[in-house]
Amino acid sequence: MARIYAICNQKGGVGKTVTAVSLGIGLAREGKRVLLVDVDAQGSLTASLGYQQPDQMEVTLATVMGQVIQDLPLQPGLGILHHSEGVDLLPANIELSGLEVTLVNTMSRETVLRECLSGIQEQYDVILLDCCPSLGMLTINALAAADQVLIPVQANYLSIKGLEQLLRTISKVRRQINPKLGIAGILVTMADMRTIYTRDVIDLLHSTYDGKLRVFDNIIPASIRAAETSAEGRSIYLHDPSGKVSAAYAALTKEVMCA
Repeated sequence: MARIYAICNQKGGVGKTVTAVSLGIGLAREGKRVLLVDVDAQGSLTASLGYQQPDQMEVTLATVMGQVIQDLPLQPGLGILHHSEGVDLLPANIELSGLEVTLVNTMSRETVLRECLSGIQEQYDVILLDCCPSLGMLTINALAAADQVLIPVQANYLSIKGLEQLLRTISKVRRQINPKLGIAGILVTMADMRTIYTRDVIDLLHSTYDGKLRVFDNIIPASIRAAETSAEGRSIYLHDPSGKVSAAYAALTKEVMCA
């Protein structure tokens, strides 16, 4: 059965999507069977993998979840796309926003995504869920389906301050819905290690969470090359194979595989 990771932070712009793409393709390069699931109505993961018009897609995660809500049989592999860099993708678009409203009045509303994945979990080694920047029903569904949560945080005080709310939500999901849910760790992203401010923030992270949560040793550096990958529709491994970001994500991939 695939190990499911929710890449989650209610704060936007912290590198969730770049992490999902880079970690997913990094694991595929190591021979793992990987499925990336876009759990964001903005379709950022979908666009980052080269599908630049997600709103024109007829079959997406909203379609699959809608069939589960309506108690219709799921066709195996429905909506899954195959990317040239070795990963599969279950895309998303704006329809997911409407489906989130529908979830509010749905029976077992927190576990719809879990049911969607249950039929394909045996086909993969790892499933990565790229969550939306909120703590709404879609994120709760991702946490209910996941085995582990990977938390990207930008190296600034506001990003760290928002961690407490996310950790309380994770704890609540663990108590009430998904007792097996763990936290893989906190990943610092877009860090400029030349500045005292960044180093101070990272020191604050360690002083606050060491002994309680893992803070990954691999820090993802700030780089315009990483930001460019979303427009290119390919991973950092192809866009900048010898760069510092690809090296950092390759090292993170090794850490995740050894966990």
